[in-house]
Amino acid sequence: MATEDPLRTYRGKRDFERTREPSGNAAAASAERPRFVVQIHDARRMHFDFRLQVGDVLRSWAVPKGPSADPGDKRMAVPTEDHPLEYEDFEGVIPKGEYGGGTVIVWDRGTYEPLSHDRRGRPVDFAESLERGHASFRLHGSKLHGEYALTRFRGGADEEEAWLLVHKGAARADGHGTPDPRRARSVRTGRTLAQVLADDRRR
Repeated sequence: MATEDPLRTYRGKRDFERTREPSGNAAAASAERPRFVVQIHDARRMHFDFRLQVGDVLRSWAVPKGPSADPGDKRMAVPTEDHPLEYEDFEGVIPKGEYGGGTVIVWDRGTYEPLSHDRRGRPVDFAESLERGHASFRLHGSKLHGEYALTRFRGGADEEEAWLLVHKGAARADGHGTPDPRRARSVRTGRTLAQVLADDRRR
């Protein structure tokens, strides 16, 4: 029996003859630790996309206010479709009329350590912990550092699923917090959203 394509929804929403987003057909390079990426997406509504590598895909959540280094901030995170691992590098303009049309920059990226345990303190498979609705992890990014948790607080057959993204532990004095998305710069190219858009128009 053939395994269902985990990127079927992702591919079905996009016309790769129009968008330069990766199709997910390329073989992804293996890494010692799983990767994460946070992208700022100036679409119909400005938001941050928080993505964690789980197996061969990036599990993804739209975070309207962006991740915060303040443990008192509980950021709503709405699950979106799984993305290909190559999406970690995607920065550019998704054409108007395409799904998610707008400008994208890579605000932060790096690796993470799964930290989920059962009641006896034994490690739990990270994908399984997400299925159960609570997963803890430590980020090692250029801007985001420390322990975070994703907790599902809503979701069922008749309602949209929603999670909370929270920084655990003490606030970091050197933490970047959540940036002004229009002034934020890409960790990959140093560009702002406006600069990425301007460069695209000059193509």
